[in-house]
Amino acid sequence: MSGEIDIYGVYIPNLLALMVATLLVSLVVRRALAFFGAYAFIWHRGLFDVALYVVLLQGMSLLSQWWLS
Repeated sequence: MSGEIDIYGVYIPNLLALMVATLLVSLVVRRALAFFGAYAFIWHRGLFDVALYVVLLQGMSLLSQWWLS
């Protein structure tokens, strides 16, 4: 694995692409949590959202390594 994605001659690091994909997944998960009222049980929403993003990023990273190998 090269560590870069070539999009019409522009090289983008894999981590940046994973971060953007994780942001989209995180937005969907956060919207679902808000819809179901889970944020009523969470003390600090901002810290929870950051932790959720980090956990999702790790999961997406492991999933991409498994998928590409």
